[in-house]
Amino acid sequence: MRNGSKQWLVARPLTSSQLDAWHDIHPLVAQILHGRGLSSPATARSWLNGPGARVDPYAMTGMQAAVERIRAAIRGGEDLVVYGDFDADGVTATALLLQTLKSLGARVQAYIPDREREGYGLNGPALATLAQAGARLVITVDCGIRAVDEVVAGKAAGLDFIITDHHSIGPEIPAVSAIINPKQEGGDPAAVHLTGVGLAFRLAQALLRSARNDRTAVDGNERDLLDLVALGTVADMASLADPQNRALVREGLRVINEARRPGVHALLQVAGLTPGKVSARDLAFALGPRINAAGRLASAMLACRLLTSEDPARAAEMATSLQALNDRRRALTLTAQEDINRELAGQRETPPLILAAREGISPGIVGLVAGRLSEEWQRPVVVLASGPQESRASCRSVADFNIIRALDQCADLLLRHGGHEQAAGFTVRNDNLPALRGRLTRLAQDAGTGCPPQASLEIDAEVNFNQLTPTLLEQLDLIEPTGSGNPPPLFLLRAARIGERRLVGRGGSHLKLVLAGDNGERLEAIGFRLGERASHLPSQVDLAFHLERNAWKGRQRLQLNLQDIRPAQEG
Repeated sequence: MRNGSKQWLVARPLTSSQLDAWHDIHPLVAQILHGRGLSSPATARSWLNGPGARVDPYAMTGMQAAVERIRAAIRGGEDLVVYGDFDADGVTATALLLQTLKSLGARVQAYIPDREREGYGLNGPALATLAQAGARLVITVDCGIRAVDEVVAGKAAGLDFIITDHHSIGPEIPAVSAIINPKQEGGDPAAVHLTGVGLAFRLAQALLRSARNDRTAVDGNERDLLDLVALGTVADMASLADPQNRALVREGLRVINEARRPGVHALLQVAGLTPGKVSARDLAFALGPRINAAGRLASAMLACRLLTSEDPARAAEMATSLQALNDRRRALTLTAQEDINRELAGQRETPPLILAAREGISPGIVGLVAGRLSEEWQRPVVVLASGPQESRASCRSVADFNIIRALDQCADLLLRHGGHEQAAGFTVRNDNLPALRGRLTRLAQDAGTGCPPQASLEIDAEVNFNQLTPTLLEQLDLIEPTGSGNPPPLFLLRAARIGERRLVGRGGSHLKLVLAGDNGERLEAIGFRLGERASHLPSQVDLAFHLERNAWKGRQRLQLNLQDIRPAQEG
């Protein structure tokens, strides 16, 4: 529903007797955790404390075989290749494993395919070139689990393979020396939500521990890798409700805030972020997009070299290049989104699945455009970059439509495909496009995606004005890191009195409020993209908001980040 009103769903508050069991946890924190499924204090404390980043990596199927094969290759002087993906998850995974293998004395290089020329994952020509150059063992990160034919061709050229990949498994698994994927039969269920870089980190842990057990000299440690893990995990929108992801990101943020890696320090500088104050949100909306920009519009190897560089001056140059690419990416994405929106606005009826093909659109932005359109129209969206004979597509979906399952049901029409339930990609011959459009549309229609529910806000707790204090904000820090799967707490404040209101931002698109308390207290609130509401608001309003710190000129103050606003209502 593009511009419909939102329904506010307020969680039922805990009773006083229930709160007695949560005596050592702030009542509002208890309310939030209970509402998110952590129904007992013991479960909540376990989640808050987490398993730590250093769980046993050997609990994963395939880990022992992978470590033995890699260490044998290092001892035998074989040439190794870390073969990655061009998104932030794949780039950080590539950089992490490259750094680890070098610290173990391996002869190793990185390879990330060109998005436009080669497409996602393993490809035959690249493997043949690597084999001709002397490579013997290819270790994939964030790709490879569906590359059955490519592995066969690579093995014929003299390559051996280890696959680490978190994507959904197809009907056939490649025949390789080892597979690390928690979704495979017998996989570690506790690791099923790890990203590509999360799996690469588990492999790195196992390798480093194996080397230390053998008293092999190692130039590096596990903690030095956690900044890359946090960056790739958040950028890939992995669930931060998952205990392992939560622990990895929490500990990785500590490393990022030390900014000892020259590439990370340079990224923070171009993004205008201060070491020591970087949050998971900053990884999602500032650092991640800049890493992704390299693979979208140039070569992902630029970002990989940045993250593995030990030269601060060179890192600064590469970060500046990423900044320019990210600026260009933003402009191209907005133009494409507006173009497709104009087409959709001219249709009498919006289909249950939106499929838009464009010649000349950069393959690097089709996923971004699909994601924005899916959020805006509340439907699955497929955006294709059209080529002369073939088109490459990126898909983003909604909660009630499993896009990878739908693509599996269209496999006979596709050259290749892969991904997750909500995000996937494929390559298709143009001759098959009409049939593909029809089949995907029917599948979406059968799933009921043409009638999306009313957009809603799930509010964690209702608060009063006097509860909004720095002490509460400190308690909310316990829930960090927040992000995908673990959103920042959403509160409801009823009958808030507006003391001042004004429009800010370009064209007055944002709404700035000063709220007045009963005893003269004042709180500031900002509503991004809510500027058009300013002229219709009464003096008292109900607010749905996140509570946050606003730093300005060295001072920090509380601020309400408004998610929705409406005239004050009873009840």
